[in-house]
Parts: sequence; structure tokens; C-alpha cells
Amino acid sequence: MANLKTFSGFPIQNLTSDPVPYAQALADNPYSGAWASGGALNTARNTLMAAGTRDSNIAFAGEASGSNSNAVELYNGTSWTEIAEVNTAVRGGSGAGSSTSAIKVGGYTGSAISDSVESWNGSAWTEVAELNTDRQEQAASGASNTSSLIFGGTTQLSPSVYGAQTESWNGSAWTEVNDLNAAAKNLMGNGTATSALAISGYRPPGSTRSGATESWNGTNWTEVNDTNTARTFGGASGSDNTNSLVYAGDIGTSPASANTESWDGSSWTEVADLSTARYRNSGSPSGTSIAALATGGLNASDTNQSATEEWSFSGLPPSTPAADYSDVIVGQMYYNSTSGQFKAIKDGGAPIGTWSSGGNMNTARYNAARGTAGTQTAAIATGGATPPKTNVEQYDGSAWSEITEINTARSRMASCATSYTALIATGGLGPGASAATESFDGSSWTEVNDLNTGRYAFAGAGTQTAGLVFGGDPGAVAVTESWNGTSWTEVNDLNEGAGGNSGAGTQTAAFLVYNTQHEQWDGSSWTELAELNTARTHFASSGVTTSALSFMGENPAGSARLTVTEFWNGTSWTEVNDTANPGYFNAGAGTSSSALTFTFDPGSGAVATTEEWTAADFSINPVTTS
Repeated sequence: MANLKTFSGFPIQNLTSDPVPYAQALADNPYSGAWASGGALNTARNTLMAAGTRDSNIAFAGEASGSNSNAVELYNGTSWTEIAEVNTAVRGGSGAGSSTSAIKVGGYTGSAISDSVESWNGSAWTEVAELNTDRQEQAASGASNTSSLIFGGTTQLSPSVYGAQTESWNGSAWTEVNDLNAAAKNLMGNGTATSALAISGYRPPGSTRSGATESWNGTNWTEVNDTNTARTFGGASGSDNTNSLVYAGDIGTSPASANTESWDGSSWTEVADLSTARYRNSGSPSGTSIAALATGGLNASDTNQSATEEWSFSGLPPSTPAADYSDVIVGQMYYNSTSGQFKAIKDGGAPIGTWSSGGNMNTARYNAARGTAGTQTAAIATGGATPPKTNVEQYDGSAWSEITEINTARSRMASCATSYTALIATGGLGPGASAATESFDGSSWTEVNDLNTGRYAFAGAGTQTAGLVFGGDPGAVAVTESWNGTSWTEVNDLNEGAGGNSGAGTQTAAFLVYNTQHEQWDGSSWTELAELNTARTHFASSGVTTSALSFMGENPAGSARLTVTEFWNGTSWTEVNDTANPGYFNAGAGTSSSALTFTFDPGSGAVATTEEWTAADFSINPVTTS
């Protein structure tokens, strides 16, 4: 009889693909949303009108090749098809409803401002009851050709006077209802006849671009929080007054913008930019803030566009994993049947991350403002040296662009910003210690109230309206000041003075690192925590108090420029992968898993180099048997 042997073991999971790390899922399905190319219009044009949603949209009329167009195109989520033309070619009117039940309202015929209204039933346009007041450059909202609202604009009688009039449509007649609180033209609108938003536009006095937002409840308009960036001639998408996306438009610094903002019912947040900056484009006024369409318009060279872009946003809060994220067990082993490999999942208590090259800056420098300076895909570099500079550049995730300069040349400032359209920069060296503070609104810098203590070589945390700065030189001060959007107030000092420091976070939860010193702010006082592993000064940080990254710098003796990167997990610091280049006097932006470093000196003078940090929350390693 043959010998029998007993084998024991455990079953192993068979997978056709590797799990997706959280950081990768975040990149694939960003919480901030992303624009992607859609099908191109058949007729490139600007100042066109639209109705419907992202995946079922109708775009009509506008200006093409120097004259008004009567073209109408239908979008099915992939491509545009030419359908029945409007009866009257106009530009600068408004549209509302759906792709099968829409209205076209007012506009400019080429010789006069119109009061005409056309109704679309899915197959043909029919002229219906005229407006009470002819108008152009107004906005609209509505769910169908029997329930709509128009507001703002200008009239034939007073073409230079902005209107506040609002008219409601019930399918057979227009009724004047309560006016906007502030007259406006070239504004954006979205929603329904009973729940709408009136966004931005030109407002008196003169042609002043505004960020003003008004919410309609079916009876009255109420002023709510402004957009971060004032604009005209943009696009909007939103199903009611609790959700909206506003994008593109003329923001004043250029005739075309790619800027995008999302409304959650109480405030506007900057999100990912369009690929093609434009204005006089149409949108998807019955869409949502998580699914929108940007169509046509003019680019920065005033050339008609046929390009369409589609906005997608998961709608998930940051605490919820993206759709393709795979929850895993550290130490798990499995067989990937596609690659034919056994694999194991490894955790690092620190992120598995690497630095890679980003786009070069336009102006080489070092000592730009340090602190919170936006995100990896929306960062700002303010000031710098040598000598002290006024240069300001914004980063869109791939390239830097020069934008409006600060009023006073300085280096070694502190910054408090969520993106490159809303920040403050304060203090600095220019050439003496400065207390000056400047605020940026996306188009211009305004001098606001000074710091109580002038200083330089310090860092900031928080935002344009809720900031914090701490430490600095000369003399390694411990002073901490809090900003409320109007003025600075001295609050509790650091435990140890720190010049040439680094830090980030929020106004109520910030951290500072300097040499090996590490302190954390809880909104009222500083607490000393576990120290850095490598002593250094003049370096940058990103992240928050529970998950942070600190990178580059120089050793305390001033004899070496460093590549060291350390990760903070809320308890301790761990050294992770180094930067590709050594350097100090650098600035940074982003989080512990998606960071940026720029404006530094490797020891031979200022460089234009940018590095991007990307990290996953686990790694997958093939299992070898030899």
C-alpha cells in the first residue's frame, strides 16, 4: 500500500485584478470632480442658449461667424445632432426647461432687443406669448416649457441700465413677480420656477463684475453667500437653489476663464478647472452640481468654440471611499489570475509615496509665501527672492501661469489659502520686517489690516477669512496671530520661538515644525508633540494635524541642503521617500498624500523646478518563491 500523506493549509482568494489603493481611487474619481471632453458642436458659436441636463441638452441660437445663428443642436451624452431651427435668430437671450420641453426667451436680433418667446415640444419651435418687458443678457431657470422664470438683463428702452425684474411663465402668460435685490446683467441662473439661483453678473455702479448670489424660494429673492470669483458670461448647472455649479466666464483678468465653483446650499467651493478657458458659453441649467455641461463660447483669443466639456463628480464626502476603492486587509495574500502572480498587501504606517517632476515655474525664485497655499492642482506661489519680488503664479496641476502681482515686493511671507483665487499673504522681508497684509479675490490684490507684529520667515494656516500665523524672525518670535477676514488678533504664543519655521492646517487645528520642534494648535493653545527625526529649518509642509508631510530644508548648521521628507500620522514622524532635488527656502501646498513643493534654492541659486508628491495608502507586492 502506498504511503499516504496528509496536507494542511488554507484557501487563497483568486482575483482578476489588484485592489485599488485609496489614493489611486481618489485620483480616478476625485471628490472635487473633473471635466472631460465631450462631443463637439457642429456649429461653433458664442452667446448661445441652452436647456436640459448634461446628458440630454439642447443648445440653440447664438452668434456664429459674425452673425446671429438659428441653429439648434441636441446632445445625447455623446454627440450633437442638428435638429429643427428656431424661428428667430438671436444671441444673448436665455433658455430653460428640458431637451424635449424648453423655451427660448428674448435676446438681441442684431438690430433690437427682443421680447419674443419660443416654445420647444421636442420636434418644433412655436412662438408663444411675449414677455412683458423685452430683454437680453438675462438669466433663466425652469423645468419645462410651461414652468419657467427669467430675471435681470437689459431692455430696448434702457439698454445701458441693468434690470432687476423677474417674470414667471405658466405655459400661457408671463407674470411680473418680485424683483432681484440687486439689478444685474450677464448673470447665470439655474433651478426651477420655484427654487432658483441668480449668480454673479455685472452689477451697478458701472460695469462691475460681482460674485453676488441670490436664492429664489418661489416668492422672494434672498441674498446668500457670494461666489469666490466674480464673473460674467459664464455657464451654470443646478436642479434647484441648494445645488449649483458655475463655470467659465469673464473674470476681468482675461476675457476667458476655466474657473469652476460648486454650491452646496450655503457656500461656494473652488473645484477643478475646465480644460478650455472660455466665456459667452452655455451650460446645463436643469442639470446638477455633480453632472454639468459646458458648451461653445469664445476662448481667450475671441475665437468661437465648438468644444464641449462634461463635469462628473462622485458626490461622495471625503470620508467615503470612491467607487473603485477596494477595502483590503493588511497582510492579505491572493492570486491574480490575470497576471498569474501571487501577491501580498503591505501597509506601511506611512504612505507609500514618491516625488515626481511637475511643470516649471515662469519665474525662478525662492522664499515664496509659506503655509497653506492651496492644493496640488490649485496652488499659488506668492512673492519670493532675490531681490524681493511681486511675482505671483498659479498652478493648475500641470502648468504655472503668471497672474496679478502683489502690491509690495516681499519674500518670506506667510499665506493662508484654500486655492489660488482666495488667499491672504502677510508679513515678509521687503527689505525690513513687514506687517503688511494683502488679500486676493481671484483678480486683484487689496491691502487690508496689518499684522500686530511685523516679521518674516514664518508660516500660516487656514483660509482667507479664518487664518492663523505663527513664529518668525527677527529674533525667533513666538507670537501667534489670528485673522477673522478683517483684522489680526494676538492669541497665545508658541511654547518656543521659531524663525524659519513651517506649518499648515486650519485656524483651529494647525501645526508648526522647526528644527526638531513640533507644536500643535487646538484653537486656543499650543502643545508640544513628538519631534521630527531630522533637524532642519527653512522647509515646507502640507496637510493637517492628523496627517501631515514636511519636506526639504537645510541642516541647522546651514551647511547642507536636504531632500528629507517626513510623514506625521497623528502620533509620530516617519521618514519616507526623499524629494528628487535638495533644497531649502521652499514653499508647499496640498495634503499628506497629494502635495507640491516649489520656489526653492538647491544651494546654487533660485530654480523654477516643481515636484509633486503622490501616495497610496497601501502597496501590493508580488510574492516570490525563490
